[in-house]
Amino acid sequence: MEFVARQVQVPAAELDVYEWSGRTVEYHRSQIRGHLGFRECSVADAEKLTGWLAEHVACKERRPEQVRVELLARCRTESIEPPTPGRCDRIVGAALRVSEETLTARISARLTVESTERKVLLVAGADQEDGAAPGEAGTGEGEDGPPALGKIKEAPGNVSLETMLTEIDKLLAVRAVGLPADLFADVAPKVVAGWRARAAVASPSHLRTHPLPLRVTLLAALLHEREREITDTLVELLISTVHRIGARAERKVTEQLVNAFKKVSGKENILFKLADASIGEPEGTVREVVYPAVSGGEQTLR
Repeated sequence: MEFVARQVQVPAAELDVYEWSGRTVEYHRSQIRGHLGFRECSVADAEKLTGWLAEHVACKERRPEQVRVELLARCRTESIEPPTPGRCDRIVGAALRVSEETLTARISARLTVESTERKVLLVAGADQEDGAAPGEAGTGEGEDGPPALGKIKEAPGNVSLETMLTEIDKLLAVRAVGLPADLFADVAPKVVAGWRARAAVASPSHLRTHPLPLRVTLLAALLHEREREITDTLVELLISTVHRIGARAERKVTEQLVNAFKKVSGKENILFKLADASIGEPEGTVREVVYPAVSGGEQTLR
């Protein structure tokens, strides 16, 4: 304000008495827009901006604040006066919604009927388990967690054979759903990660309220990411198990060698005497040359 005031040679404080509502300010804003080549954001402009954001931005970026940044940049490119904050929020929300509907419809269309049914079953039947006695369901997923989905979500336990078998069961359960390998090939990884996070924290009863395309897409993203995570976990468990087996074997062999060395003291000296006697009389017999070289003779050697 002070910078502009110096250029037009008026006190900056004069702005305090300016009327920010009414016909005068609207006329001045119109003059500014005309001078800079901008126009007000019409309904058609808002629809066009929403479509552009849905197609080029929201399909890759799901954070509203970042989509808003792209919206304002697009307004500048199109010489459109930025909408009010409330209208910006509505445009961003509409773009995110349209983009998600388009993406989920595309993803769900790639799934076979059998695969879709298996995913729906993951969150079905939870109502019956809501009334199950404590410990009956054994899901660890709260009051309405079905066993299959709860097991898939669980974190791995400590390094053990039982943990490895449990993780293998999880991996088999995920693969039994039958996800195509290229299901998310053209979807941004951060979008898939966002879907996975939503499905991981949502209860089955909440997931059932979503439209079918969104529901199966969220579950598919969860299964897709969990398959990779469980595979990585199995590799780490296998490496840790092999290291543990190797450490135990090495420790056992070392203990056996130490115990064997402890039975006879001065083994290095005995071996030196044996070598010296053998070299000194190479034609002699063991009983005549080697045994006498060691204190205690044959018994010590045994």
